[in-house]
Amino acid sequence: MGGNYEDLEVWQAAMDLAVQIYAASKCFPADERYGLTNQLRRAAISVASNIAEGKGKISDKELLQFLGHARGSLCELQTQIRLAGLPAYVDGSKASDLTQRANRVGCLLNGLMRSIRGEHKVPG
Repeated sequence: MGGNYEDLEVWQAAMDLAVQIYAASKCFPADERYGLTNQLRRAAISVASNIAEGKGKISDKELLQFLGHARGSLCELQTQIRLAGLPAYVDGSKASDLTQRANRVGCLLNGLMRSIRGEHKVPG
């Protein structure tokens, strides 16, 4: 698979999501600085970073492994977004927007993984 990680739509979407997570968590209470704020940011960074790291590997098998790590971090992030909405650290519309962005990254990740594996979705 040619190209640079920056050319991947999934990496671009993951970077955008990370930026949005940083913006949304900026207003969290100070007592969450080392809790949910840190967890959200670390998970968001991990998604984009694992995509980039995997793209830098030599084999498709290694790339798939790191894309799997990115998907795991994304699931973590989606859980944390839901948690942030419970005590209303993030208002409902912002939480919904972040969830939609995260879901899009997930769809892109799954599609890239299917493509690398040579799997094709059969039209229904």
